[in-house]
Amino acid sequence: MGQQEQKGFFRGLVDKITGSGPSQTNEVETAVPPIEAEELQDSGSGFFSRLKSSLKKTKDGLVGRIDALVMGKKEIDADTLEELEEILITSDIGVKTTVELVRALEQRLGRNELKDGEALRAALKADILARLNAHHSVLDIDGRHPFVLLVIGVNGVGKTTTIGKLASRFTGSGKRVLLAAADTFRAAAAEQLEAWGERSGVDVIRHQEGADPSAVVFDACKAALARKVDILIIDTAGRLHTKVNLMEEMKKIHRVISREIPGAPHETLLVLDAATGQNAISQARLFKEAAGVTGIALTKLDGTAKGGIVVAVSHEFGLPVRYIGVGEAIDDLRDFNPQEFTDALFQA
Repeated sequence: MGQQEQKGFFRGLVDKITGSGPSQTNEVETAVPPIEAEELQDSGSGFFSRLKSSLKKTKDGLVGRIDALVMGKKEIDADTLEELEEILITSDIGVKTTVELVRALEQRLGRNELKDGEALRAALKADILARLNAHHSVLDIDGRHPFVLLVIGVNGVGKTTTIGKLASRFTGSGKRVLLAAADTFRAAAAEQLEAWGERSGVDVIRHQEGADPSAVVFDACKAALARKVDILIIDTAGRLHTKVNLMEEMKKIHRVISREIPGAPHETLLVLDAATGQNAISQARLFKEAAGVTGIALTKLDGTAKGGIVVAVSHEFGLPVRYIGVGEAIDDLRDFNPQEFTDALFQA
């Protein structure tokens, strides 16, 4: 198959998957900012530098390939956008989001806005940032006492570690925190959570292994009210045996929480492992349906070339990415900032 045939086949495959054709667009219009030196100041911990370093594999696999394709080009044409489309899809941006990005670029090309490779690069960065900003919001824990944070996700994504880091973060800012070990199915899950609790000076409500998770949640809610804590963080089992089991268990936990603390849970945070790529999309879809996810925490961005999943999972499901994990240290879980993220990816 020749190069042109391959491109035509690839476009046809994308159109078949998405149900869109060349004449259909789903554009998010954004102004392309002038290309200028970015002057972001590091925080005291040098987090922006660490973020750039943690995203190196993603940058090389995504932006590095884009730069190799477009930089130095004096003219952008449809063939260039075909190749860009393949790069985006194979970098875990996701088919749906990729098609929208490329259609938006095709609109720009039709308006003669993509004069060269630098203009295309700037336009793509702006369009990615627009999609991340569209759903972005920082978790607001003030005004509700206790604020109930229900944490969900499959085993192995770093869920309990994320809870431990959040507990340390909140206690460090002066909040009174209580943890609930409602993952009663995984061996040593409660012990792992207790270890994090000791590290942060936080109590953990737990039952014996195999106990009813809802009973743990009930006791934790009662304790949170009695002790007048600011934040109750609830760990849950990471099982995906069947969709029905997951939905029923989550519904029961939600009923208990809302009965004991009206209006809670105030946040249902889904933890995803960025390194799993498209599997993270599948998990997000299932958990959003089953558990009413309101926010995302993406872990292990430092060890993967699949950081494009940040864009895919936020845009496809309309969910804010609350936190990103960029290392093993206790302070390596940070608030997600779309501007910092795109700057770290695209900055030379």
